[in-house]
Amino acid sequence: MTALTLVSKPDCHLCDVAREIVETVVADLPEGAVDVEELSIADDPALHAQWWEKIPVVLIDGRLHAHWRVSPERLRAALTEESSV
Repeated sequence: MTALTLVSKPDCHLCDVAREIVETVVADLPEGAVDVEELSIADDPALHAQWWEKIPVVLIDGRLHAHWRVSPERLRAALTEESSV
């Protein structure tokens, strides 16, 4: 299973857009292929220190995939590649 982490914060328009893209892309993949977790920089000082100027941030299996803007096509390709490995 591939782990996708969305790092966001409350009241963030780009975070809302990224969340929608993640949900749409993951819904098109086989059930259980991707485990999605969302973390807020408002709840974690370490996340805030690391990512505050780049949110939203998408990590795939702990590795940076995208920040600021998420491309559905690029995310779908990355998740499809990860699940076939």
